[in-house]
Amino acid sequence: MKFDDRPPEIDRRALVSSFVLLPVLSTTLLSSPVQGQTTASDQLASWNEGPAKQSIIDFVRATTDQGSSKFVAVEERIATFDQDGTLWVEHPIYTQVTYCLDRVSTLAAQKPELKGIEPFKTVLSGDREAIAKLTMHDLETILAATLTGMPVEEFEADVKNWLDTAKHPRWKRLYTELTYQPMLEVLQYLRINGFKTYIVTGGGQDFVRLYSRRVYGIPPEQVVGTMGGTKFGYDKDGKPFLTKEPKLLLNDDKAGKPEGIHLMIGRRPNAAFGNSDGDREMLEYTGAGDGARLMMVVLHDDAAREYAYGPARGLPDSKFGTFTAALDDEAKKKGWTVISMKNDWKRVFVFE
Repeated sequence: MKFDDRPPEIDRRALVSSFVLLPVLSTTLLSSPVQGQTTASDQLASWNEGPAKQSIIDFVRATTDQGSSKFVAVEERIATFDQDGTLWVEHPIYTQVTYCLDRVSTLAAQKPELKGIEPFKTVLSGDREAIAKLTMHDLETILAATLTGMPVEEFEADVKNWLDTAKHPRWKRLYTELTYQPMLEVLQYLRINGFKTYIVTGGGQDFVRLYSRRVYGIPPEQVVGTMGGTKFGYDKDGKPFLTKEPKLLLNDDKAGKPEGIHLMIGRRPNAAFGNSDGDREMLEYTGAGDGARLMMVVLHDDAAREYAYGPARGLPDSKFGTFTAALDDEAKKKGWTVISMKNDWKRVFVFE
């Protein structure tokens, strides 16, 4: 894609590149000279030089230079990011699904009858091969049972405790440590340049909101995810509370993503980042707007440092984060930038 490649009159990157969470800067600050500024390349230090990194820099230059025909006012600068597989690891299974599988034993203690009912019986068996063969319908059944039926505060406390202790089986690190350093830099770089960053995820909205500020610098009100219902009530002392209900309000996947963006944000994004077929409609919706647009798709092609899966470009197939040849073809046709984890990222995780 082409942007106005005229260099901005002033380098706007201030001495803030070491912070992940920054307030949206005012137009005045963005256009004021600051001594000791870092370059865009410095702020994207975990990216190798190449078309992917340059497309981010060109987009930001085009949309923030007041002399550019592609200039976007600060209040209209919106960027949306899928989470699983785009901001953090989604293999061998989505993190929230892992949480739900771990919670089955607690649920079975409360409801012993589940011990003889599938798919709960398989999960409780501990047979990893059998668990890996569970269908998406099975997993949806488990999610519905383990994510509902409790007060919101009880759910939040349980998730926070799990996130503080549960570790990924490969790296033996907390799941919240397995975020992609290059993408954290993009979030930071966009915010420095006045963009408001949102997570738009197929994962549970309540789940992601519990760590989004701490991990990504994104406040909970800027998380758009799959939404379940809640029911208002009073406890025995008359204190109001909400109970999580087994009622789906929004499936924030595929077409649900642009629908969720309109419902929760009310603006079409200028930039969108994804990694799978579930992000296609969000990328298409973003690209259909006027002015400078940036659509980027992460390709997991680095089995040594992370994982390799597609099945695009001859990579192994996957039911989690599927990146099909059709999505790859659409990206090429429409000028979306495909990010090669292997070739475009100097490092994947901060601990490398």
